[in-house]
Amino acid sequence: MSELHKFIFDGLPVRGQLVRLTDAWQDVLRRRAANTQTGAHPPPVAELLGEMTAAAVLMQGNIKFDGALIMQIMGDGPVKLAVAEVQNDLRLRATASVIGAVPPGTRLPAMVNARGNGRCAITLDPRDRQPGQQPYQGVVPLNDAEGAPLGDLAAVVEHYMRQSEQLDTTLVLAADEQVAAGILIQRLPGQGQDNLTQSNVAREEADDDTDDDYQRIAILTKSLKREELLGLDADTILRRLFWEEKLLRFEPHVGASGPRFACSCSRDRMAAMLKGLGEEETQSALAEMGQIEVGCDFCGHQERFDAVDVARLFTPAAQRSPQPKSVQ
Repeated sequence: MSELHKFIFDGLPVRGQLVRLTDAWQDVLRRRAANTQTGAHPPPVAELLGEMTAAAVLMQGNIKFDGALIMQIMGDGPVKLAVAEVQNDLRLRATASVIGAVPPGTRLPAMVNARGNGRCAITLDPRDRQPGQQPYQGVVPLNDAEGAPLGDLAAVVEHYMRQSEQLDTTLVLAADEQVAAGILIQRLPGQGQDNLTQSNVAREEADDDTDDDYQRIAILTKSLKREELLGLDADTILRRLFWEEKLLRFEPHVGASGPRFACSCSRDRMAAMLKGLGEEETQSALAEMGQIEVGCDFCGHQERFDAVDVARLFTPAAQRSPQPKSVQ
């Protein structure tokens, strides 16, 4: 069962989270593999997407926000776009768009930053957005301060948190076909504006002791091996890493309150997408295929729109004929 664990280090301004996605992550992969239009992700892409999903859960779990946190990687390699979306109640979904071959063992720079133009964006989209209100979005390149490509997603997220949020963050991520997991350690913010939470918090200069404490915990966290993160349960991981530290742990998020796959696609949203294409292009596609099939990249659900459906899309509501009622 997928789970999210939160904890703090007693007496230290350091917090942490550990996520293990099992059934939720397997559901993402199963639906993708069952999609006849797209098929399964190549293994390196699936690993990247699993790490993104785990990271997005950890970031959503760190903030108090009524809406969706969306992590996007926009690439200039074979992976053109990868998206992981997590709602505030930990419902999640993820997908990627791939054009070209991704051989086994392909690493992040070759997948999404082949020419140095890759970007990572974090968006907070409020559930009840007010008129004129825009989602908050932070964007960083997939390169470090010297312009060198970042080697993995954990380094990308750490870079984002330093550049966009001014928060010291340590992250370890891993994913395979069964588990997507991650552990995040973060120095508690001081006074100032926290972009992700959009709230004011106390931000003070760290003293030497505080910095030493954080660096010690960060080194311990980075010692976690990929196979340990994927194969060990949360209690064992935390005990092995921090057996000399005093952890205060909160009730884990599991089951109905834990991370779980859910998709927000609907026929109405797919119809709105067709309207966004415009009547000329939609009618052209209809003439070519006889009917239009629209599929959700996240869950694989498909809807079909025939000539009558398309005509109704582009007919003003006041001019539409009422649809016949079904006979009981």
